[in-house]
Amino acid sequence: MQIPVRKILWSAEQPHNYLLDKEWLVTNGLGGYASGTLAGALTRRYHALLTAALPSPLGRVVLLNHLIEHLLLSDSTQVCISCEQTHLTDITVHGASYLTEFRLEWGLPVWCYKIGNTLMEKRIFMPHLQNTVHISYRVISGDELTLNLRPSIDFRRHDSPLQKSKKDDYYLVAHHFYYQICADPIFPRLNLLPSGKKVCFTLDGGEVKDIHHFIEADRGYDAVGSLWTPGTISARIDTGNPFTLTASCEPVENMQAMNAETALKKELERREKLINLASVKAQRGLAAELVIAADQFIISPVGRSPDIIRSRASGDELRSVIAGYHWFTDWGRDTMISLEGLTLVTGRFTEAGWILRTFARYIREGLIPNLFPEGEKEGRYNTADATLWFFHALNRYLQYTNDRFTLNSLLDKLKEIIDAHVKGTLFGIGADPADGLLSQGQLGLQLTWMDAKVEDLVVTPRNGKAVEINALWYNALKLLEKWLSEENEDSFAAELEKLSAKVYNSFNERFWNKECNYLYDVIDGDLGTDSSCRPNQILAISLDFPVLDKSKWKAVIKVVSEKLLTPFGLRTLSQEHPHFRPKYFGDLRARDAAYHQGTVWAWLIGPFIDAWLKLYPEQKKKAGEFLKSFDSHLSEACIGSVSEIFDAQDPFTPRGCIAQAWSVAELLRSLVKTQAAPLPH
Repeated sequence: MQIPVRKILWSAEQPHNYLLDKEWLVTNGLGGYASGTLAGALTRRYHALLTAALPSPLGRVVLLNHLIEHLLLSDSTQVCISCEQTHLTDITVHGASYLTEFRLEWGLPVWCYKIGNTLMEKRIFMPHLQNTVHISYRVISGDELTLNLRPSIDFRRHDSPLQKSKKDDYYLVAHHFYYQICADPIFPRLNLLPSGKKVCFTLDGGEVKDIHHFIEADRGYDAVGSLWTPGTISARIDTGNPFTLTASCEPVENMQAMNAETALKKELERREKLINLASVKAQRGLAAELVIAADQFIISPVGRSPDIIRSRASGDELRSVIAGYHWFTDWGRDTMISLEGLTLVTGRFTEAGWILRTFARYIREGLIPNLFPEGEKEGRYNTADATLWFFHALNRYLQYTNDRFTLNSLLDKLKEIIDAHVKGTLFGIGADPADGLLSQGQLGLQLTWMDAKVEDLVVTPRNGKAVEINALWYNALKLLEKWLSEENEDSFAAELEKLSAKVYNSFNERFWNKECNYLYDVIDGDLGTDSSCRPNQILAISLDFPVLDKSKWKAVIKVVSEKLLTPFGLRTLSQEHPHFRPKYFGDLRARDAAYHQGTVWAWLIGPFIDAWLKLYPEQKKKAGEFLKSFDSHLSEACIGSVSEIFDAQDPFTPRGCIAQAWSVAELLRSLVKTQAAPLPH
């Protein structure tokens, strides 16, 4: 098998900012992660070597922030391979002088350094389903080195503001073979286990003061924080004696049970199995890298213990999808849109079923949750489309698996969902008896995916009958009608057939903008009819049951191609609109004002490809060309993954989350679809 590898070659003459702009991410299948810049600098509050996923009320917690790394050569020369950063000063990227290559190998980060005549390799990985990180150093060739590492600590929730740590907040307990860092009892203890030749720990209890996190400053947040450090860990490394620092909040017995070398071997074997499970055309090249990237978002949520027990009692495991790293939790909408790309194209059918049945358990008032907030046990339900996407995801699951057991177990819930929408449910969501179209919205609430607010101002007011909501509504009605007919529930199916016909006729009569030759974005809204040219209309073609009459497909695809299509997805608003924003930048207010006002969203490339191939089924090669820019993007922001959003104009700078579930999922799904790959067995 070809190993998925992505290399970033480096020479000291290149601008050092290059290493600050590129990030890496490793995850543990629980929602925890390790992440940073290629340079080793802390530029975000989320950058840390161990962010553990813990039960509520904590959620994800930063435990080990950083390592300051020095090497002592055989001639007593000392070099630094990390960064020096202080308040309001430039970051000094010392390691840039010695770095020769950064690569992802099976999705795991590896740094290669040349110091004198010595080649050294550094590797970071997290064992699956453990709040543990291994940071390993080994000499490939050349002389022995003395490695000096200074761990830096700031225990806090990962999304909490940066803080000035105090020496008195922490203490260290030395045990026979490991060290334990303790702080406020609400936090777990951090175990540090150094493993290597001639290891010693020199304690000094110092501080690394006033670290400036410049991306936090750019985003309008507090950007300066300090870290506590217990001292310096030293070890000798040579070609036969590597060194590993293991940091974990797992029980010490678990850390002892498997050394880093064995843990790495098992993790690489797990990743190889992921590739083998996937569709044949997803087993090499860019698609194989995305199969590995997709794994980062599928989690066993640790914060909802009672739900885990209930799931296991029914023969399932609790599974969900992290919407994006670093700050998103599991969102219903994102999960359902991502399901095919993350779990079906990748052959992870059992987990797909677990995810669908997990969300079905949370249905309330005919709705699945919009999101599960960080560290909380209950979901929030303020969404008009996530539940309709649930029907779409279930249908794609059935296309791959024909799992009639799951379908039959969910049919009553699906009927309840439709019934609740017909009668009316929370947040003003309900079908209009006059035309059958689905309306939604309450003052001050955003229930569609375009959900940005600036304080009390709704940036994209879409209360009323939104175009993609009604495309999803029609699709859900037709899907349930089909499933009920297959199960001989003809009476309910006949009611749905009648309602869906009404929705189809009303949609085509009321949403078509004759003047502009495309679909209105919203009708019957608080502000009347919205004729903004937005990408939402593409769902009227792309879904399994298109609500738009086929005679109008070409016109819609033409306007979307000409006004919204970019190399990295679709713009959220056409450039000639007076509210168009070309860049997503600045503080929260400025960013939210641009979030859906032009900003490009990568996930929308999936529905666009679907619509294109419905109109031009013979043009798979042409459709594949719409995806070609993404290959270089995987070396641009978060190495090996796909960003959430991009600026709306050239050079289309990546923004938002550095790794987004539906961006990865829809790109992977589209790659496989345009290459005519067979479904996985």
